[in-house]
Amino acid sequence: MDHTTGALVLGGNLNGLSIARSLGRHRVPVWVVSPPNIRLASFSRYTRRTLPWPSADDETQVEYLLEIAARNNLDQWVLFPTSDESAALLSRFHSRLSRRFRVSSPAWNVLRWAYDKRLTYQLAADQDVDCPTTFYPLSDADLNSINCAFPAILKPAIHASINRLTEDKAWRVANRQELSVKYREARELMPPDLILVQEMIPGGGESQFSYAALVCDGKPIASLTARRTRQYPIDFGYSSSFVETLDVPEIVAPSERLLAAIRYTGIVEVEYKFDSRDGRFKLLDINPRLWTWSPLGGRAGLDFPYLLWKMMQGIPVEEQKAPAGVRWVRMSTDVPAAFQEMLRGRLNLRSYLGSLRQPLQFALVAADDPLPGLMDLPIFAFKHIYNLYSNLRKSAEDTPGQPAKS
Repeated sequence: MDHTTGALVLGGNLNGLSIARSLGRHRVPVWVVSPPNIRLASFSRYTRRTLPWPSADDETQVEYLLEIAARNNLDQWVLFPTSDESAALLSRFHSRLSRRFRVSSPAWNVLRWAYDKRLTYQLAADQDVDCPTTFYPLSDADLNSINCAFPAILKPAIHASINRLTEDKAWRVANRQELSVKYREARELMPPDLILVQEMIPGGGESQFSYAALVCDGKPIASLTARRTRQYPIDFGYSSSFVETLDVPEIVAPSERLLAAIRYTGIVEVEYKFDSRDGRFKLLDINPRLWTWSPLGGRAGLDFPYLLWKMMQGIPVEEQKAPAGVRWVRMSTDVPAAFQEMLRGRLNLRSYLGSLRQPLQFALVAADDPLPGLMDLPIFAFKHIYNLYSNLRKSAEDTPGQPAKS
């Protein structure tokens, strides 16, 4: 049966593709709004229409969404974000957008605890959830006074802007001298109150775990626990490349306390890293939107985008948990990640091939939707060339003595 209430997805990245496939297979109409350099979801047979996304201020973008709804009779369609930034946009303007749409992001008084890592770690402390030792220097004097073990990392509190630090996710610093140099570099990119210094927990992907769930008013309905075994790049991966469901009861109760405390509603991924030095799982992030490896849930029986769409319609969703032993892989990034792990002596070929056993969900390859899988590498290359050109152009415009923009 075709559904009349569709979904408008903000972003054509892999998350957008996952939403389009999930809903489209249930015959839910899906439209995507996306900038020209992120169009993977547009190649899906399940994306019925792609619209441009304006590079503008938040108010203009919100008015654009409302205009789309009015012009195309999309009243009560579900709005899906695909990034922290789009989730924050929907959250901050939740009330205004709700006049036309069903907004799948929680309101800002809830989402801000996940969006801003300073608040995330404050919430963790309030709920007795372990997290890495974190410092919040506001000046060079503050930086010099912190008692920080090395190696450590610099990371942004939020990802509101695109720069070298937010793109890299974190910078590793080996000693206090390197910390000072990197801190000054970070100060050129963002205000000091958005720069965090944090202890670096040893270990790679084998130490990274997630609790993922569909939640209503702080109570989980559908959930799974998983290990994000490999990522690319392998040190501070922009996204996971191989993930498998495991029974990790140690992260369930802390995650449930965090989500209950803020009465969270929606889909969410809570990230942890296991610290072998003290045997504790430590909170890294709360992601208040779909995560890259979400199709793993579908393969394990928890189709998160569709379950969220149903919940937004007021359709009952049964309580359920995913079994262990289901795997997800993105081959275009997992092969180079595995190669680097082999060079470091942390993985051998036999173990790697053994990890790819069934049940296995591919990130992009799908028999019923083949084109996105074929377009992955060309789009990946175009995106990076486009971003490089944009950054070079911006640098030229910002450099004194350069001709003004025509």
